[in-house]
Amino acid sequence: MFLVATLLAAAPMNSTPAQVKDALKALHGPTHAARIERGVDQVAALWTKADGDLLAFAKQHFLTDPKALETTFARFEVNFEQLDGHLLEIGREFKRPTELDLGPPEKVDALFAEFDPAAHVVDDFFRGKLGFVALLNFPATTLAQRVAEGKSWTREQWAQARLTGRFARRVPADVQQGITEAQSRASMYIDSYNVWMHHVLSEKGERLFPKGKRLVSHWNLRDELKANYADANGLAKQRTIIRVMERIVTQTIPQVVIDNPRVDWNPFTNAVTPAPAAELEEGAPDKPATPSTTPEPNTRYERLLGNFKANAQADKYSPTAPTAIERAFALGAELPEARVKALLEAVLASPLVGRVAAEITKSLGRPLEPTDLWFAGFSPKGSLPEAELDAKLKAKYPTADAFAKDMPRILKELGFTPARAQLIADRIRVDPARGAGHAMQAARRGDFARLRTRVEAGGMNYKGYNIAVHELGHNVEQTISLYDVDHTLLAGVPNTAFTEAIAFVFQAKDIELLGLGKPTAEQERKRVLNDFWQTWEIAGVALVDLEVWHWLYEHPKATPAQLKDATVKIAQRVWNQYYAPHLGAKDTPLLGIYSHMVSYPLYLFNYPLGHLIAFQIEGQVKKTGAVGPELERMARLGAIGPDVWMEQATGLPVSAQPLLDATAAALGP
Repeated sequence: MFLVATLLAAAPMNSTPAQVKDALKALHGPTHAARIERGVDQVAALWTKADGDLLAFAKQHFLTDPKALETTFARFEVNFEQLDGHLLEIGREFKRPTELDLGPPEKVDALFAEFDPAAHVVDDFFRGKLGFVALLNFPATTLAQRVAEGKSWTREQWAQARLTGRFARRVPADVQQGITEAQSRASMYIDSYNVWMHHVLSEKGERLFPKGKRLVSHWNLRDELKANYADANGLAKQRTIIRVMERIVTQTIPQVVIDNPRVDWNPFTNAVTPAPAAELEEGAPDKPATPSTTPEPNTRYERLLGNFKANAQADKYSPTAPTAIERAFALGAELPEARVKALLEAVLASPLVGRVAAEITKSLGRPLEPTDLWFAGFSPKGSLPEAELDAKLKAKYPTADAFAKDMPRILKELGFTPARAQLIADRIRVDPARGAGHAMQAARRGDFARLRTRVEAGGMNYKGYNIAVHELGHNVEQTISLYDVDHTLLAGVPNTAFTEAIAFVFQAKDIELLGLGKPTAEQERKRVLNDFWQTWEIAGVALVDLEVWHWLYEHPKATPAQLKDATVKIAQRVWNQYYAPHLGAKDTPLLGIYSHMVSYPLYLFNYPLGHLIAFQIEGQVKKTGAVGPELERMARLGAIGPDVWMEQATGLPVSAQPLLDATAAALGP
């Protein structure tokens, strides 16, 4: 003891990591040498002079007693649930006026929406040494370790990895706040980006759409296009929507036509004229009625560039993942970018694409064109007129509350027991969304997950319902994986693609949940082809998103105009490589239309990955015949590694092969 005391006393105030290790080994003995080496290295990687004497800290907080370690870990877990939960609730309430359809927001609402109450938390946890306590005593892991060793880990080891994973980076509060502000500005821009379709004219100058049809880009535009396969005049409508999308991507859309029913617009000629009084919607918003072809001033790319610049500010604070791209994969998806791209390209370049395209061509009786990127004829609703579905749904769900009251029935239809269906539904609240809709989880038990979907004045239409069923899938997973996991640090699923996968499983049941019948063998065959086609569609969009971010890192000083030109060229190149051979229209920028590129940085790859995972989950569900029991079992696995989760859930790691094999079988010899 005298030797130890002398060694500790002799150590300088700013001790080196080696000195700290030697002192701790002398104090605690060789039994703890490996933990000392690891813990000191983990702390030293983020320790600064301003943090004080590393030795004094390590001497006070390095734990050797197993009971003390167990209790300390429990303190972090309990307290983080409360902290995360309440901070999420504050942020959610601050965003209510901008995210929900509660009337025109006030100017101050945008400032509240940009405020991130959690921005300073990690910074404060380092300043207050709590982050260092976690790093000193529990193992931090790399992606390579989690991939290689995760299968043999206990649940507690995974929970510990999630604890220290929170402190893999030391991003200052002002940088984190800047990221939140940039994303909030982008989201508000997207959520208010509506097109009044009655005032969008066809190539011949005709009005193709009914009064009052107000579609947010890109979600509603895409869904409207898909819905018109059952319409007698559908192709003309679809070609018009495609032209609208292309002008949004190229920013040649006139500024005055955005969310404005007081002017008519022909997207083929780009001509703008005053809307006749007889064609104006009742209660139309007070917007400029003076025609102008002045284009939107690259706002779309200003918002995207803002997200890039804000996220890039965190690069120097992320030594193990020094770009936003690397963080999206290593810290977010927990799958290497190269592997994800290989999964996408396995679908994009599959010879099955041509065979599925040939079946669509035969079904439509015409050559395929860009509209058919979103071919809906394989889905059960593809043959049902949108107006018929809208009428049925408006009567069934006149308000968001009506959908909320029906959730227990929906869940029972999906195989949940009556008691579980009611319990889960009681933990979800439904809100009318200003945008297309989204789900928001609860982060502490006692709070409620939020389902946001658009409900028009006359009631919920099919687009809103389809999105609501999708978001319900998110909320159900979020609720089970919060309340029913053994460690709240494992609440959730491995990554965003997994919650998207579960949402896709729900969404695929939307027509069945309306009481329009279970799928026949032929409909099931077509469902497989539909899954393949949807995965093929979104895989290319995801590649465009990734390539744009790589371009941004290569050109960090780009202007919005330069970013626009680069995005268009990237979208055209990916289209020409994978899509033009089947859909024609060389050089269309259509793949750049997805709103996620603007408002959800590096999110899009989760969708095709989610389709692949959804297909694997559905294969497992077929073995038992009901979504509910299998989903409950899977969701309780929590936020362990992607492949570990998949193997425990379905018996196989994440793979494109099950979808490719099933598609080949559906096509036949």
